[in-house]
Amino acid sequence: MEENFNVHLGKKLRLRRLSLGLTQTKVAQAINVTFQQIQKYEKGTNGVSSNRLMQLSQFLKVPIIYFFEDFKEFKDIEGDSQNSEDLNYSFLTRTFSSMSKQQKEKILQILNNTSKFEKVG
Repeated sequence: MEENFNVHLGKKLRLRRLSLGLTQTKVAQAINVTFQQIQKYEKGTNGVSSNRLMQLSQFLKVPIIYFFEDFKEFKDIEGDSQNSEDLNYSFLTRTFSSMSKQQKEKILQILNNTSKFEKVG
């Protein structure tokens, strides 16, 4: 499980780093490691200590749970009942939070309209 998690965490780290447009060097400097260490984290070669994980989550502006999302063994432990639905809640939360008030109102209006259709149909 540990090796699988290291690979999973590395993928999540890389995804977030790239989505923010950061280099491995920038991330490495922020948490006081070499860029080679970030490469090893991203490949899953090296595990990430709890202290480093906290530093990464703070620098990348994601909750710690972000690194555990979508990890099968974590879902089993957590008792996730969402069988095949894999929603990335932190992504949805961040996206919604970054929207303007007008955009949020439009999304909520769409969701309200959709739920009305479901009740009828």
